[in-house]
Amino acid sequence: MIMTIAQNISEKELLELYGLPLDELLSEAKKYNSDTVEFCSLISARTGKCSESCRYCAQSSHYMTDIFTHPLVKIEDVIKTAKEAKENGATRFAIVTSGRGPSKTDVPVMCEMIKEINKLGLKSCASLGLLDEEKAQQFKDAGLVRYHHNINTSRSYHPSITTTHTFQDRVDTINFVKKAGIEVCSGVIIGMGESVEQRVEMALNLAEIKPDSIPVNFLTPIEGTPFENYGDKIDEEGILRTLSIIKIANPKSVVRFAGGRKLRLSKENMERALDCTVNGILIGNYLTTIGIEPKEDIETLKKLGKKLYV
Repeated sequence: MIMTIAQNISEKELLELYGLPLDELLSEAKKYNSDTVEFCSLISARTGKCSESCRYCAQSSHYMTDIFTHPLVKIEDVIKTAKEAKENGATRFAIVTSGRGPSKTDVPVMCEMIKEINKLGLKSCASLGLLDEEKAQQFKDAGLVRYHHNINTSRSYHPSITTTHTFQDRVDTINFVKKAGIEVCSGVIIGMGESVEQRVEMALNLAEIKPDSIPVNFLTPIEGTPFENYGDKIDEEGILRTLSIIKIANPKSVVRFAGGRKLRLSKENMERALDCTVNGILIGNYLTTIGIEPKEDIETLKKLGKKLYV
């Protein structure tokens, strides 16, 4: 018997679901999907030179990668990019910065960025790394609507991803954000060598957090990182299966396409995912990789009979 309440579903039941015939699994996930799709967008407000050792990341200073790096952008750049995102149908806009977390001198500037995003009629989001309770409250006071902080993978696989912070460090930041009264966006990157069992585990880890939004990234192997040859760690069917169990385990969360879909999914399977498991899209380009044109996503929604959330 398939359980319908996330907190009551067991690891054993999710594993059984993962192993169903694909069409049957997608049909089960579709029960929890919506007819509307929410667009959000971002600006990479600071890129590269990150102290953390995340083995997938082009921005880590631990690895030699060929990316353009820059310090914190000007507020005017944030406003310009946010206006463009709104014109493309985004209702949320995020400032995203590399690094372990914001410095004391960063925080006032970031708070001004948040205020300017809100003035545009967009819902402000931010992904700024690890926070303490004080900084979370400062961002809340500035009007931040949602904070993005991925768990990235399952608790058991996290030590294979980075050694400069722990899974619990990430959960602690999420708890500080919740305590401040800020919405939570927390997702994963799949295809980093995790097992099927660990994909189920990450779905349940997310269910414990209860994020408002779950962005799902598909690893884009970057030359120079330890995961540069990890392109074969998940196939398209594995992606659809993982999206399905994340949706089933987290029926009230928006499951969102994030980085990597252009590289890792065919047009047909993107449509299957949107039809059955995905009800949010991070539109445009990402932090260090190229995305899909928003107008193409809008055409896909029309084809599927989906409505753009406004």
